[in-house]
Amino acid sequence: MNEIDPDFAPIETRIRDNVGRQGFMGLVGAEVAELSRGTCTLAVDRRPELLQQHGLFHGGVTAFLVDNATTIAAATSRGQPALTAEYKLNLLSPASGDRLICRARVIKPGRQVAVVAADVFCIIDGKEKHTATALASIAMLDDQAAARIQSPA
Repeated sequence: MNEIDPDFAPIETRIRDNVGRQGFMGLVGAEVAELSRGTCTLAVDRRPELLQQHGLFHGGVTAFLVDNATTIAAATSRGQPALTAEYKLNLLSPASGDRLICRARVIKPGRQVAVVAADVFCIIDGKEKHTATALASIAMLDDQAAARIQSPA
């Protein structure tokens, strides 16, 4: 249990359970590396299936990490379901190395829309290299709206 924010424990459990049911997380091999109120860090290890023709992480992997991490960060901020409305992704440099890490943090929580920033790094020889940055608008759902979305998971 989080001693600083004891109300976060049930939120964290629910989010980790929900993320664990996402088939695409398993397909990509991504993991929730860190989770706290208003933040989420996702990571994925290098595998041939995640690389493009030049041996770099595919941009789609970066985009997926941004999409999921920003939505999860927004959901942790208020403890309510969330969906990506839009994001702007800037690819700064080629993503090589052994691991890709995306750190998302809520800039402005909101009842209807949260603004979330994310930075993506690759690990090369134990050092982080900044490879992408993003800004996302995340739609916050009330319980009724969330109930109307049928989950196959």
